[in-house]
Amino acid sequence: MATDTRRSRSGFDLTPLAPAARDKLAARLTDEERHILLDHGTERPFCGTLLHNKEAGAYVCRLCGLPLFKSGTKFESGTGWPSFYEPYDKEHVRELSDRSYGMVRTEIRCARCDGHLGHVFPDGPQPTGLRYCINSAALKLDER
Repeated sequence: MATDTRRSRSGFDLTPLAPAARDKLAARLTDEERHILLDHGTERPFCGTLLHNKEAGAYVCRLCGLPLFKSGTKFESGTGWPSFYEPYDKEHVRELSDRSYGMVRTEIRCARCDGHLGHVFPDGPQPTGLRYCINSAALKLDER
């Protein structure tokens, strides 16, 4: 039986995870990581482990490992969450309208596993003018 593999322009597999594969990966998450990635939670500001990280590499989805942001696009926004001005590949993040808490925002999720990452706002630096405000618990740094 053939499967349809969808690849991003940067060459990564974007085929949605089967529920069993997602459940298997989710089993290794901490309670906080599970709350953020699967239940669309938010970590408290200024508490995330990656907020002040300056190491070079790619920030990947903690659930499925898809590269989401390059370290060179990370900036200090003063908001209390790691912030980036553009994704690793635009096809790696999915945008959805979020009308929770009485406001309209744009939620972003991993395009492969559908894990909640954070939100994107139109108040970032150039060259994009965007601020991807991401929960540390949704990411891990791949220094390769």
